[in-house]
Amino acid sequence: MKTTTRRRGIATLAGAAALTLVLTACGADDLDGGTGGDTAAGEETSGSDGPDCSAFEEYGTFDGETVSLFSSIRETEADQLQDTFADFTECTGITVQHNGSGEFEQQIVVQAEGGNAPDLAVFPQPGLLARMVADGHVIPAPEAVEANVDEGWSADWKAYGTIDGKFYAAPLMASVKSFVWYSPSAFADGGYEVPTTWDELMTVTEDIAASGATPWCAGIESGGATGWPATDWIEDMVLREAGGDVYDQWIAHEIPFDDPQIVAATDRAGSILKNDEYVNGGIGDSRSIATTSFNDGGLPILDGECFMHRQASFYEAQWPEGTDVSESGDVFAFYLPGQTADEKPLLTGGEFVGAFNDNDATQAVQAFMSSGEWANTRVEIGGVTSANKAVDASLASSDVLRLAIELLQDEGAVARFDGSDLMPSEVGAGSFWTGMTKWIDGADTQSVLAEIEASWPAS
Repeated sequence: MKTTTRRRGIATLAGAAALTLVLTACGADDLDGGTGGDTAAGEETSGSDGPDCSAFEEYGTFDGETVSLFSSIRETEADQLQDTFADFTECTGITVQHNGSGEFEQQIVVQAEGGNAPDLAVFPQPGLLARMVADGHVIPAPEAVEANVDEGWSADWKAYGTIDGKFYAAPLMASVKSFVWYSPSAFADGGYEVPTTWDELMTVTEDIAASGATPWCAGIESGGATGWPATDWIEDMVLREAGGDVYDQWIAHEIPFDDPQIVAATDRAGSILKNDEYVNGGIGDSRSIATTSFNDGGLPILDGECFMHRQASFYEAQWPEGTDVSESGDVFAFYLPGQTADEKPLLTGGEFVGAFNDNDATQAVQAFMSSGEWANTRVEIGGVTSANKAVDASLASSDVLRLAIELLQDEGAVARFDGSDLMPSEVGAGSFWTGMTKWIDGADTQSVLAEIEASWPAS
């Protein structure tokens, strides 16, 4: 999901849960010098029944300490997140207690302002992170974390976790959002080709609708974050309708939210999302998108009730266990086309880990989560991608995710980070989400965008 996502997300990308392993600690006491490496975390020593704890020595030894971690990550992804700490806990003695909430964006503010902040939080929006820093809640990242980020991430990714020249939060997972999930067999049976331009995409859409089937399915309900999947649609359309320079001006508020170019981009998204002939396959009419869970939005593809679902690479985690995600399988994904086959603007998203205290155990977990070891462990578990340079793309759980990792690691790619995540949180995680929900529910484009424009903070 935005992660929301993050994932929105990233969502995404998952209920409250805790990892409570009380295990033997091993390792050294020095945290400062560690920058991680490329060896997958938890690699077992030959002949051993447990993990190779040498991979965790830099994080120190702790006696039964617990570090709380708060995020928007729930359900399957929450279980997968917890799995990444199993060997870390055995080797350091630190129990990571994770709580995932669909109300993360609201609750993290309430908890911090009430003096009840977690040790660490996974922020799907740099804008919300900036707010927590400005309010004095999130503290600068320790040297070990910054060293890991300098080694494993591009300057652009580090900049998203940097506020007023000071580094606060390391990137965690990353995603490519410009994907369309589809059924290869349904396309083959209908004689439809994977489109490579926007006009071809609309032709496929029209042909499917003319056959009596419903081309698209979607869902934007996500608890307190309801509306974020629709903002991703708008951002992808701004890139295709107006280009990267206008996109940059839009998220920086150098042009108003209701600029004619943004109106046109929103109407382009509406040509699909607000057309009852095109949506919402297997669920209802276009307004049903507002009440359909993000998690469930694409599942009608598996039942042949819709053909396409625009959603990020992290949506792979939502397919039921046993789903064959491959070019000849149950579902696969293609790049959301640009105006021409040569134009490939890429919308990306990610999450960032910020700390509310400088306790040694908190810093140890924060450092581990910023390392190449953690990134490879999480990618190998499945369902996600990372832009960490240490990640081995061959560990990804599907060809879609391998492609996403290659795109994320391509230094020449023309990419833009999720716009709502970069906007002030009052807009990006507030009026933009609620405005898009009203828009899906029938409100007109101009009035919704004007309302969002009026909500932009004065300073």
